Amino acid sequence: MADNVLFTIGMLLVLVGFGVAILAFIVAILKSARGTGQARGGGVVMIGPVPIIFGTDRESTKTLVLLAIALMLFFLVLTLLPILWR
Repeated sequence: MADNVLFTIGMLLVLVGFGVAILAFIVAILKSARGTGQARGGGVVMIGPVPIIFGTDRESTKTLVLLAIALMLFFLVLTLLPILWR
């Protein structure tokens, strides 16, 4: 039972991730079509519990650090969920 729930949560996270990536791509295209805004960005690569964070400016890097902390806490909860589920 718990395996099915965790599998479903995992698949939903993957689908939400794809949705967010597609939405970000569409927003970037719309901003570039208007000719407004600067190109800013960055990324987080999670290798196990260790995040590798890179960004083009200080603001986006700060945002990504907060995102990495939230991801680490979320995955910690998902890891402990089967133990607490018993």
